[in-house]
Amino acid sequence: MKRITAAATAVVASLALLTGCSDGSRVPAPGTPGVTEAACPRPVNPGNGCIYLGTLADLSGPFSPLTTLTTDGQQAFWDRVNKQGGIGGYDIDVRTYLRDTRYDVATHERLFNETKDDVLAYAQMVGSPHTLKVLPQMESLQLVTTPVSWSSQWAFATNVVESAANYCFESMNLIDYAAEYFPLEDQPFKIKNVVSVHYAGEFGADSAAGAKLAATRHGYGFTDIVLETNGGAGAVERVLKAKPSLIVIATTPTDASALITGAIEAGYKGRFLGSTTSWHHTMAQLPGVRQQHWLAGPWWPFASDSPGHAAMRRELGDVVPDDAYVSGWAFSYPLAAALRATVASGPLTRARLLEAVRDLKGVDYEGILPAEAGDLTRPYRGNVISRPDTREYTGVRVVTDFYEGATAEGHALNSACYNAVS
Repeated sequence: MKRITAAATAVVASLALLTGCSDGSRVPAPGTPGVTEAACPRPVNPGNGCIYLGTLADLSGPFSPLTTLTTDGQQAFWDRVNKQGGIGGYDIDVRTYLRDTRYDVATHERLFNETKDDVLAYAQMVGSPHTLKVLPQMESLQLVTTPVSWSSQWAFATNVVESAANYCFESMNLIDYAAEYFPLEDQPFKIKNVVSVHYAGEFGADSAAGAKLAATRHGYGFTDIVLETNGGAGAVERVLKAKPSLIVIATTPTDASALITGAIEAGYKGRFLGSTTSWHHTMAQLPGVRQQHWLAGPWWPFASDSPGHAAMRRELGDVVPDDAYVSGWAFSYPLAAALRATVASGPLTRARLLEAVRDLKGVDYEGILPAEAGDLTRPYRGNVISRPDTREYTGVRVVTDFYEGATAEGHALNSACYNAVS
């Protein structure tokens, strides 16, 4: 097991990195989509040109309670960039080509086709199945995107700028943490069986694959249960029939809440292990959840003390604290770094931006992630482990900083995890 303390690795970014230190000159390549000499519709810096970034988000579908706030966090990040002078003589616009996919793959594909010729890159795409659907076109067009998903597939997709640990490592770390620490509780908890409850598709399959690999390593029984959206309450009987010691959940917060509530009401005494996507701060109020639930996250929660968190809170202003804001903000650092590297070395084109993305080794997340997570040429493997706590701003209390269990540490990621165990 390897544990890295984020507080010890948090580094204040230099002013030059944050502002881009442009001399005001712009070198756009003729005909580059999404780059104009004209100012953005809401210019912050007089005389700057405009870089348009697309956003394909779930604003009204099953993940919208999380992803609407993620989008707000993303917009706040780029607002800060513009207030600091923009990048290379350009302001960044992430609002003009914001579209609601409703977390529907066909809608995502249609909106991608409607916007792909008008943007330099995508500041956000929600959903791993949705992003995979348009990935062949993105590769053909040399389009880059920042995902709002943590699929292990992104380690093999050079057009997708990932951040933090993927779903596969997340499940591994949850189970390894349980194996390491649950027997040490005041009332030692013995683990025999693991059940993975998840949606169909790459998101759920990736989480389940990590859970299976970790359970197998520890000699635990394993059961895989695929859930339909809004099927959490109806799955309780199937889940409990497997007699799980641990239930690993990769769903929406709505389905996670229904499953947890139903299982506890049915007398379940085991432990729930939740993916970052399955948590909403209102769940801290659920009866029994404080005693039986642990969850993994990609980074520290909203109120954490790092330079990046502080900057995010200042930019957002008076909002109800929510960890989804952190995701939108943190996911944006690599794309900003790649844009700065591109404009600093020559003409701004999709091809040159893609080249910069492929060579990102020193992304500074301002302490939101450890320094080693800034090397995007290799997948990062650590997760923050938390417990529900109503006394905290976002309903979670961190118990372990950036935990990397032996399963994740030793796993050879030669292909997407769900391919390795399918």
